[in-house]
Amino acid sequence: MSEATATTEAAVRRQVTVPLRFPDGYATTAQVMTFDGLADGREHLLLGLGDWRRALTKSAAGGRAPLVRPHSECLTGDVFGSQRCDCGPQLREAAERITEQGGFLLYLRQEGRGIGLYAKLDAYALQDDGLDTYQANVALGRGEDERDYTVAAQMLLAVGADRIRLLSNNPDKSLQLDALGIEVTQRIPTGVHVSAANVRYLRSKASHTSHTIELPLAE
Repeated sequence: MSEATATTEAAVRRQVTVPLRFPDGYATTAQVMTFDGLADGREHLLLGLGDWRRALTKSAAGGRAPLVRPHSECLTGDVFGSQRCDCGPQLREAAERITEQGGFLLYLRQEGRGIGLYAKLDAYALQDDGLDTYQANVALGRGEDERDYTVAAQMLLAVGADRIRLLSNNPDKSLQLDALGIEVTQRIPTGVHVSAANVRYLRSKASHTSHTIELPLAE
């Protein structure tokens, strides 16, 4: 985690309405927000989906917190539909579930668990030689997971979302956000988006970092 903390204030710099349509035809409308003052100086986005204003009002009164997913950028999965991960289906699922309940989708520019696009593809080559996703990152001289959720906390605090229900299988997201001043009232797992190409990857996440993923038994 970086030395910056979520107490460093960020502010919404612009909010624009963006209609969204996914490849399967699902459509929703997002209030896309950009920010000044983010700790890493990068261009992260927060998408307000559904009746997020009402969700914030209910949360401030002690009711159910808004549903939030911090989603790490995955060009191969989100854009090109790569089957080597579950990122694209998780993004699509999150957009619909958050729209239904009101909340925020954070699109974080930290490709490949924070190591970048080229390094992620280098790690894929090592995985083809038998390493798992974490071993491959380490073999490249990087951390198993270099993602930092400081900017996620900053964006949430900037829109008044200091209490959230977290849509994620990853317990590290909850731990980091809690340490950064975001109260996670509930962690809700995403669906299991398994394919022949990603089952080994998903098993590594479940066994190595305790992701909440229920997978079929290995044959």
